Amino acid sequence: MYRERASLVPGARVWSSSAADRSSGLVLPDGCIDLLWRAEGGDGELLVAGPDTRAQTVEGDPAVRWTGLRFAPGHAPSFLGVPGDALRDARVPLADLWGPVRARDLVERVARAVHAGAALEEIAAQAPPRDPATVATVQLLAGGGSVAEVADALGLGVRTLHRRSLAAFGYPPQVLARVLRLQHAVAGLRSGLSASRVAQEAGFADQAHLAREVRAFTGTSPRSFQPRAANRSTEPPSGSRTTA
Repeated sequence: MYRERASLVPGARVWSSSAADRSSGLVLPDGCIDLLWRAEGGDGELLVAGPDTRAQTVEGDPAVRWTGLRFAPGHAPSFLGVPGDALRDARVPLADLWGPVRARDLVERVARAVHAGAALEEIAAQAPPRDPATVATVQLLAGGGSVAEVADALGLGVRTLHRRSLAAFGYPPQVLARVLRLQHAVAGLRSGLSASRVAQEAGFADQAHLAREVRAFTGTSPRSFQPRAANRSTEPPSGSRTTA
């Protein structure tokens, strides 16, 4: 069973996935980075799921339990000390980023915790506050602003916005805009809206443009996300069904 809740870390979500929810499926790009706890038997491991540029196919395993903290887009790199583009399309042990000694101490802390999600929140409480410019970038791009318009609104040059976006999100701003639009589109399709209406409301040029973008990111068609075709395997975003 998949569960998700708002986190005490601003803008983040805490999620868990149990053995009852172990079908294979797709993890869609969402611009987020997750701190993951993978538990199997009496062992556990902390991993980081970087920002995806394509859907990840994962296979379920009834023996493995997952818990994650999904940071808001652009927030995790300042906490992890690694630029977002260094983690793009990657699943890496936290020990590779913070060293084995520090990571081992944190693994022991999560393993002892009654609730793994709360332990992840305690770890992530060390994160610096979200950068207002990063938050604004997401809001402006999600609202349909062009890269030039966003740069101008932030008082930045386009090249500076590009460089900062790679570090914060793992993507150039153009790709982040496409990922955010994909999320908007998939939400509309899952709610039962027609592909033509979704294309119009999500800011695609037409239905054919929607189909091309969905296929480019997910390898499938808009139809597969509509209620008559959708299934649990396409629901959770980001690292929530990651099997590393």
